[in-house]
Amino acid sequence: MGVMKRLGCAAAVMTFGLSMLIPAEVDAAPNPNFHIYIAYGQSNMAGAGPIQSGDQDPVDNFVMLSGIDCGSRKGGTSIKLAKGQWAKAVPPMFHCQEGLSVADYFGKTMAKEMPGVTIGIIPVAVGGASIKLFDKAQWQPYVNSSESWLANWAKDYDPQGNDYAAIINLAKKAQEVGVIKGFIFHQGETDGGMGNWEQIVQKTYKDMRNDLGIKEELPFVAGEMVYNGACHGMSTRVNGLSKYFAKFGVAKSQGTGMQSDRLHFDHDGYVEMGKRYAAEMLKLIDKTVDPDAPAVSVPLYGGGSAGSEKPEEYGPYGDVFKIPGKIQAEDYNKGGQGVAYSDMDSKNQGDEYRGDGVDIYKAGMGMAVGYCQKGEWMKYSVHVEETGEYEMSALLSGTNGTGAIAVYLGDDKIGETMVSKQNAAGDYDTYTSVSGGKVTLKSGDYDLKIQIESDWVNIDYVEFKKADAVVSSSSSSVDLGLGSSSSDAAQAIGMGLKLDVSVETTFDLYNMFGQCVAQFRAKGMRDAMNLVKSGAQFDKLSKGTYFIGAKGFNVQKVTVNK
Repeated sequence: MGVMKRLGCAAAVMTFGLSMLIPAEVDAAPNPNFHIYIAYGQSNMAGAGPIQSGDQDPVDNFVMLSGIDCGSRKGGTSIKLAKGQWAKAVPPMFHCQEGLSVADYFGKTMAKEMPGVTIGIIPVAVGGASIKLFDKAQWQPYVNSSESWLANWAKDYDPQGNDYAAIINLAKKAQEVGVIKGFIFHQGETDGGMGNWEQIVQKTYKDMRNDLGIKEELPFVAGEMVYNGACHGMSTRVNGLSKYFAKFGVAKSQGTGMQSDRLHFDHDGYVEMGKRYAAEMLKLIDKTVDPDAPAVSVPLYGGGSAGSEKPEEYGPYGDVFKIPGKIQAEDYNKGGQGVAYSDMDSKNQGDEYRGDGVDIYKAGMGMAVGYCQKGEWMKYSVHVEETGEYEMSALLSGTNGTGAIAVYLGDDKIGETMVSKQNAAGDYDTYTSVSGGKVTLKSGDYDLKIQIESDWVNIDYVEFKKADAVVSSSSSSVDLGLGSSSSDAAQAIGMGLKLDVSVETTFDLYNMFGQCVAQFRAKGMRDAMNLVKSGAQFDKLSKGTYFIGAKGFNVQKVTVNK
């Protein structure tokens, strides 16, 4: 999942000048995995940043619905624009000869963080413009009284300069193939003296939603002015917009650079602000990817197409896990972000095993899920073989003794929250078994969810054992010097052990964590090993590696495969 490629457009037709997605067999329908954002405001949105190497490299799942005609564009890109036509989104998006905008790296970041969807931008912004330009009740007197250069820029989008209508017309076309997910907004430098600026900003948002038939509240992310620039004081009012929107975010400007005019961000400032807009939007939107939706294939002006692949079908990654048994954390279900898992970013920080957003790394005992933060989760398809009582535990690591997980079967939390134990080594490579208590499970098929309850816990697996599988169990545990991996254990037990005595002896059976799980009598180590492997009293032991010890004998490793 997450690999983008150019998709065919054999099923596409042209209607009303808009390239639309129409499968050959059925009428067109908006694709829920085509997320579209309206971008409006004045010059920092329109794009006043220098265009550098890499800025005009297109991303296949990031497109724009152009409001202007451009045969040639600043920066030398070969991508041409036509009103009402889709194109791959590269700067300049708003006017042919402007520059880098906060919208550019907003879209690139959203496309990267949500590889299972296609991101679309509707770009309409005019440098120097008041919010009045986007107010359906004020645009005409405002344009009529504006300087000619501003009025001409406004008329790039609409012959009369009605840029509010331009946004609505583009957005209605976009709604035929995708879903309006939110607004990004940067404006205010011109309106520092306007007493009701906040109310007019809110009005433009409400009017757009009403005219587009959008009943639900949508995220609205605004950006602060250039930090310590000429209009820095307006940032206070930008933050004050939070009182006017149910779903609101602010892209902070502190730490970003500005140009010598003290009004516009420098190149790196535009890049960083775009990323901050995306970070705020990702907090506000539903990131669920619809696995039943078709691939998004957007026919582009001038030929070709762009989009995202059909989402990976939800289901087990390999075999369904059986309970009793272990659920390996790294083998969460297929289906992608918001369906099979939820991760704070799109990158596999451990760079191991799988290529999506869950952070997997190679620990001493094999693969584990790490870098876990509160609110993240993974799902697993499981089959409970028998109704009954089970002992639940997890093999966890952590450095501060606070990282925690909870386990859900279906919608119900089961057992206790399991908190990773602080270890003396102070690292994430020392794993300890943590009990989640006894749980009663009914036989059947379920989705099991591991949810991160507190930051910074690493997970190897969650395990379920039938409560009556522990024979003559003891709560005691001993330090066998085994370390945290089977290879460490093999080194610890050594070779050339005593295997036979004629006197019956009491033996202890330990699991990988030094916990005594059974005591039994046997005539020598060889007899003890055979009993563990094939004796009826050990039939309910989980598969895995165990260690047998007794007075007068060195510890011996035994593998249970039943």
